[in-house]
Amino acid sequence: MIRFSQDRTARADGAAPVAPPGGARQFGGWGCGYLVALLLTTNPAHAVEVFPVPSGQDVTLTEVLLDSDPGELWVRFRFVAPAITRDTGSVSYDLAGPDMDYLCDALALPYLASHEITPARVVISLMDRPVSFGALDADATQFFESYTPDGNRCIWEEF
Repeated sequence: MIRFSQDRTARADGAAPVAPPGGARQFGGWGCGYLVALLLTTNPAHAVEVFPVPSGQDVTLTEVLLDSDPGELWVRFRFVAPAITRDTGSVSYDLAGPDMDYLCDALALPYLASHEITPARVVISLMDRPVSFGALDADATQFFESYTPDGNRCIWEEF
């Protein structure tokens, strides 16, 4: 079931932070590299698998980051979604919003459960091309949603 959330245009227009100052931690404790390595070693297919989403666009998981810089654990699932490209894309933010809801419920929650990770927030991001976490790329189109995991569903949260 797809859950339609409140208006998200403020975040789509860049009002939400892309990354905490200094970006996600790379080493030690719950560093980003740890889960990316875990993801690729536990199921290498995830690195190149295209996931079906409600809009019909192709989305590919590129990385999963554990980020404790916000003061609590956030897990970030980052996807490349070429159809959101600003000039020639066929998927607008209004169509991509339910895709992010779906990816949180159908992909992120089972992943967290299987790895026994209990974050305060899950962030789903779509980008039209690979962009390094925390990097600014004025030509890239990126959409973000933040969720609180609650049992077997993701609850949309405002930043």
